[in-house]
Parts: sequence; C-alpha cells; structure tokens
Amino acid sequence: MNHAIEVDSLSHNYGDRVIYENLSFSVPTRKVVALLGKNGVGKTTLIRILMGFLRPSGGQCKVLGEASHKLTAANRERIGLLFEGHLTYDLMTIEEIERFYRPFYSNWRSELYYDLVDRLKLPNSHRICNMSCGQRSQVVLGLIFAQSPELMILDDYSMGLDAGYRRLFLEYLDNFIGEGDKTVFITSHVVQDMEDLVDEVIFLQRGGKILQMPLDEFRTKFRCHSFEMEASSKTPSSDQLITNVDIHERRPVIYSFASKDQLSEHLSVHWPGVKLMHDIPMSLEDAFIGLTGKY
Repeated sequence: MNHAIEVDSLSHNYGDRVIYENLSFSVPTRKVVALLGKNGVGKTTLIRILMGFLRPSGGQCKVLGEASHKLTAANRERIGLLFEGHLTYDLMTIEEIERFYRPFYSNWRSELYYDLVDRLKLPNSHRICNMSCGQRSQVVLGLIFAQSPELMILDDYSMGLDAGYRRLFLEYLDNFIGEGDKTVFITSHVVQDMEDLVDEVIFLQRGGKILQMPLDEFRTKFRCHSFEMEASSKTPSSDQLITNVDIHERRPVIYSFASKDQLSEHLSVHWPGVKLMHDIPMSLEDAFIGLTGKY
C-alpha cells in the first residue's frame, strides 16, 4: 500500500456553507504530512470524515485501504487518533485508564505510556478530572504512543501543552517515526513545530482549495520580496504570479512562487512603477502567513 490516506473528490457542506468541493489528496505511507490552514477551513471536520464519524456530501476517502465509513475494528486498532480537545475518561485514574485501554490493542506498550505520564510526578491513583488541561493532554498522548499505531492522526496535539512538554512530545514523536513503517498525519496551530518534523505539507483553504508539496520544495520555491513603488503607481495585488501582497509590514512585501526575474518582468508589464528590492528570509510560520494571509 503506497498511501495511508486517500481522499478523492471529497465534498461537504453545512447547510449553505461549502466546506470542501472536489477535494483530493493523499498521504504517503512512512511519511509525516502536516495539514495546515486557518481556523474554520475544515481541518477537524476532515479528520471526522476520515475516521467515519461524519459522512461527507460527496466523494470518498480511504484509510489504510478501507473506506473511511466502513473501517473495521482491525484497522481502527492500527490508528492512533487524537481529536482536538484531548478527550478522555476524566473519572478514571492514571493507572485505571491505562488498564482500560490496554486490552483493545495487541501491540500495547505500557512502558511508553508510563515514561511520559511519570514525568507529571503524580501518583498513579491521581484522577484525571483533578488534572490541569496540559496534564490531561499528556495522559492522552501517552495512551496514543502506547498503542504503537501504524498511522497517527493528530489534530492539534499542542493544545494545553507548555513549551517544554511540547518539545518533549516532538522528541518522542521523532523517535516513534524512527522505528519505521510509521505514518503521521498532523494538524497544529504551532506552525514552527513543523519545521524539522514533516516531509510534506498540505495547505487547506476555505472551499477546499489545497496546495500539497514536499516541505523542502515549498521552502525553496516560495519567496518573499520587499518592494518599492512610485507615488503614482497602483499597489500590486494577487494574480497569476503574485500569491499575496502585504503592505502593512514595516516594509511592503510580495509573496510568490515565481523566480525574482520572472516576477520583476511581470511587475514591469502589469504593475509599472513597482520595483522588487531585497529577498526576505522566512520561517515556516512566515511562509504560512504569506501564503494564506493574516486574516
């Protein structure tokens, strides 16, 4: 199997509001793929559809070779799922919830759970309902690692985690991926965490428009340039070569996948009086905002 997740011509709407229309993409096996997008574009809805909890308006999805709305128990055992919000059984203790989950997973690894949870420095008799949001997050993430799944689907893993534990989790995730035959499909609002973690990125925009490419290719091809313009010139705007323009920065900038020479020629024809100046280095978060906009 070459793809852990396959989405083909997916459409979905809530009443008159279109979430996706003919959305198609795939997640290769043994890769880490990040789904990035602004609030409200449908990232969590997509995960609900992939797990069969929500039936789409049209199209189809396959997860580990099975239709998402017909996932067998055997295939669900191969998937480690984290929903936005880190849902868990709050009335259980640290020890009770591990014992509860253990029989459902044939590859269960208790040591991974306790290695993470013991860092809370709480007794195993401590009830989850008496934990902070961040502590509950650590319990849930520990349970997912203990499942030793082939496919991890993580929806905003960073919720409730402080910077130190977030970095610890990423180290655990990197070790997990290093075991081989592991696939991770991840969303996060902490875009900078993706810099050294993911192989491919999928940028999802409202209406289901996507851009998918290897992260290295995106970082190489997507560029930011400062520009100057004559007083009588019109401010450039998005078109076939200009991805985005931000005039609210300390210095106005243009974002584009075109080379600097191509973009300069394009400006001279369509936006005379506008001159490119310096290339501006970008972090992944900078590039994400440049691609999708600030608002």
